[in-house]
Amino acid sequence: MKPILNDIEARIIGCLMEKSIVTPDQYPLTLNALVNACNQKSSRNPVMSLEKGEVQRAARELASKHLLMVEENFRNGVERFEHRFCNTAYGDYQFDSAQFAIVCLLLLRGPQTPGELRARSGRLHDFPDNTAVSEVLDGLMNLDGEPLVVRLPITPGRRDCEYMHLFCGPVEGGSSEAAPRTERSAPAPSRVTIAELVDRVSRLELEVAELRQLLESQAEGENAHAGSSLGD
Repeated sequence: MKPILNDIEARIIGCLMEKSIVTPDQYPLTLNALVNACNQKSSRNPVMSLEKGEVQRAARELASKHLLMVEENFRNGVERFEHRFCNTAYGDYQFDSAQFAIVCLLLLRGPQTPGELRARSGRLHDFPDNTAVSEVLDGLMNLDGEPLVVRLPITPGRRDCEYMHLFCGPVEGGSSEAAPRTERSAPAPSRVTIAELVDRVSRLELEVAELRQLLESQAEGENAHAGSSLGD
């Protein structure tokens, strides 16, 4: 049975999944790094402005549900947070890298089309085309008899359906039936679109944010070590 998360819990799980892959040297995350990841301006929808206390309380709740583990370094007193949501001995789900990428992106950015998921997944998994994304979504709509994702009705002005996860509960208008599939065609000549340029800018912003988090984490460790030395 899939867990039911609130919006903050879903953001925390998505961030921990993302950082475990894209910045493994910083993972598990400190509380400050987790707050920064939750409040990132890029690669997040909606953008949140969570306080440290809100994130800490939600993390404790996730730990009580066995979806997150809190590690404490007794030498410097710094807590670090690691998800148990999937792909661990304690998680209910074992995703391959493609499924992991889709679930992570849906937790972080909400409803998205296959094309959007493919454009945004580069640091998590390399999909050859939109059809490959759709095939993974179809599998997640009935994973071992349990729907984890639903397809939403096409909204006016859009060509493709959006998909959304079910970890925050049922989604109005969602369908677990696979969309009609067109025959896979040969890849079109490579052209840089506005959407791709926007995504590249978002990735650069994300890398800057991750570097900032790394510097802050190093500063935390140095300050904690200095405090410990003075105490000695």
